[in-house]
Amino acid sequence: MVTSGWSRFIAGLAVLTATVAAPATGQSSQSHLAPPAGLESFLNEVRGEALAAGVSAATFERATRGLEPDPQVLALGSAQPEFVKPVWDYMAGLVSEARIAAGRERVAQYGQTLAAVERAYGVDRHVVLAIWGVESNFGTAAGERSVIRSLATLAAGDARRPRFWRAELIAALRILEQGDVAPERMTGSWAGAMGHTQFMPTTYRARAVDFDRDGRRDIWGSISDSLASTANYLKASGWRTGDPWGFEVILPDGFDHALSGPGRSQPASAWRRLGVVRPGGVAVRETASPLQLLLPAGAQGPAFLVTGNFRAILRYNPAVAYALAVGHLADRIAGGEPVMASWPVSDRPLARAEREELQSRLRQHGLDTGLPDGIIGNQSRAAIRAFQRIRGLPEDGYPSQRLLDVLRQAGGSMKE
Repeated sequence: MVTSGWSRFIAGLAVLTATVAAPATGQSSQSHLAPPAGLESFLNEVRGEALAAGVSAATFERATRGLEPDPQVLALGSAQPEFVKPVWDYMAGLVSEARIAAGRERVAQYGQTLAAVERAYGVDRHVVLAIWGVESNFGTAAGERSVIRSLATLAAGDARRPRFWRAELIAALRILEQGDVAPERMTGSWAGAMGHTQFMPTTYRARAVDFDRDGRRDIWGSISDSLASTANYLKASGWRTGDPWGFEVILPDGFDHALSGPGRSQPASAWRRLGVVRPGGVAVRETASPLQLLLPAGAQGPAFLVTGNFRAILRYNPAVAYALAVGHLADRIAGGEPVMASWPVSDRPLARAEREELQSRLRQHGLDTGLPDGIIGNQSRAAIRAFQRIRGLPEDGYPSQRLLDVLRQAGGSMKE
């Protein structure tokens, strides 16, 4: 689902480690969600705003007449798989042998279209194809919910982001007004993401293209329009032609894992001097943009060097697990190898209550994590790194069960 913000790269790392375990315990994670009691009154309220934005009264009435809330979308919003599954389970589900085979079939079926899209936008065709595969399983699971109904429900019932959902609802109505799609064909996911590659309405208005030149930007029915729109979005998000998204690497013994921290990206030559190699001893290749070390499962899991193109994928969805799945699926479709290093599947990710405990224990040691809320953001990761550095542990910033055990054994404040 298209989102925005490369500035959220490190935040994406935080989101991954904050919620890589099971869903949060208790009800706090859903306290902002409530089925709207009166959707009709909400629509009456938003009607004037829609008309002021250029939506005709006829279009508004046709799209909203008899609309009822969809309470399922509120539940689905609290259980997105990229935020509640361990990264290795999430990737295994999306980069399956069946999906790889389906992707290769699409390469043969749409080869000319993919080549034309790559020439037009300079974005790797396999990455565009992988986004199609991850977002809708190549069009077989694009979502059948009414986009207007989903967005109206969220705009009225999600107290955390009402302005975001309201803006998307207005954008969806404007798309109907322009005639690119009929209301009954404007279907998508629980969040209102639409078409083969799941564009949100505001993104559709800004980046969708009519690649087949039939007069409509049809991401629901036209494969050409869908793939080109995705490439156009990635290009606008900073995709650099010729660079990969990233690649797996092997770190030497005694490596300083602090180099995975924010702001520690370096040219390929610097990583080579540190003894970093690709699987099989292959040298780290040159890239136009500097390379950031990514440890999605901490020091015990696989390591990757990622370029600015990884950031462009994160603009589509700010979860690191998502961007890794897209990049790896693209590589596998193109004939690349599986991830070589083993994932730490025996290192159970922390549940929310345990993450809150970890934050509280770090605070007892004089390390500021902010409020113990179970969300491992930049501040918490910095505190984790500081504790790891003091204790002589691999400084990967990863909130593992092993780290929590060390904190429990450490007891009280380090200032005592």
